[in-house]
Amino acid sequence: MTAPVALVLLDIEGTVSPLAYVHATMFPFARARLAEFLTANLARPDVAAALAQVATDASASGVSLPPPAAENLPSLVAHLHDLMDRDVKATGLKQLQGLIWEGGFHSGQLRADLFPDVAPALRAWHAAGLELRIYSSGSIHAQKLFFAHTIDGDLTQLLAGHHDTTVGPKKAAASYAAIAAAAGRAPGEILFLSDIVAELDAARAAGLRTALALRPGNPSAPAHDHPAFSTLLDLAP
Repeated sequence: MTAPVALVLLDIEGTVSPLAYVHATMFPFARARLAEFLTANLARPDVAAALAQVATDASASGVSLPPPAAENLPSLVAHLHDLMDRDVKATGLKQLQGLIWEGGFHSGQLRADLFPDVAPALRAWHAAGLELRIYSSGSIHAQKLFFAHTIDGDLTQLLAGHHDTTVGPKKAAASYAAIAAAAGRAPGEILFLSDIVAELDAARAAGLRTALALRPGNPSAPAHDHPAFSTLLDLAP
């Protein structure tokens, strides 16, 4: 017999939040404030750690960056803008975006947009005893801010854990095996929901169950054999 689903692992953009909100509101918010933020906060330990990760990410792709000093900020900003333009899911970039979004969420300039079925489904699943976790390319810090400041209120109490690219790339099966191990769950007890077929393929290769999000504004999916849904309320994990 197949074990029942005990944990639902959710992607964010295109799955619980419209792509347009992330790409047309959150990303431009961070981009417009990047240079000013770095100029004012270069000495902060969390900013220094994020910039160190940016340098590590760049080195892994064959790019050498100057040290994070004031005189080098134009080069660093240009590199980060290039990553943003190409929508690169680099860990250091995501950490910096999360730090900038923090100010926006706390000031009320940002409020996370969710599809209308998301909050009711998460509350119902949580009440039914399902464990809920997030796996997104956005940093864990950004994920927590996002769910603490949604149009449907603070949903963080419903979430048992968060995972980002520090666990591994979202298109690598090993990342999902690591999440299962961290949660103390057998892979077959986990249902992963995403709008990206390649992510679902990787999750299934690790033994997870999968379902594809067909949301308004999402691009057409390539050929696949994953179950699909248009609202979380149609799912019965």
